[in-house]
Amino acid sequence: MSTARQRFGDLGEKAAEELLAGQGYRIVARKHRCPRGEVDLVAEHGDLLVFVEVRTRATSAFGGPEETVGTAKQQRLIRAARDFLARWRGAPRDLRFDVIAVVDAPGGPRVEHFPGAFDTPY
Repeated sequence: MSTARQRFGDLGEKAAEELLAGQGYRIVARKHRCPRGEVDLVAEHGDLLVFVEVRTRATSAFGGPEETVGTAKQQRLIRAARDFLARWRGAPRDLRFDVIAVVDAPGGPRVEHFPGAFDTPY
């Protein structure tokens, strides 16, 4: 059973997927979970493997959703990405961490992509 919050988040992830597809990305995994964290989307873009955190908010009145990806969240994403890579059967790739911010708006969601939102020592 999903909650209204989960359904709202799922709608944001769907909007993020559509944006990425329109930019030539190919989704290779959704909601990769492990005990140490979760990555919302994993995508390929050329020779790059991109780990994407999607942040969805009903309003940006208190700041943009991208501002909520602090150091602790980044560390959980990095740990989940390491878990994904340990299971990955594809060719080695360069990595990047992106954030996609989704804000509900009257004409449909406003989606903004932040490529390379943060770095990690890989």
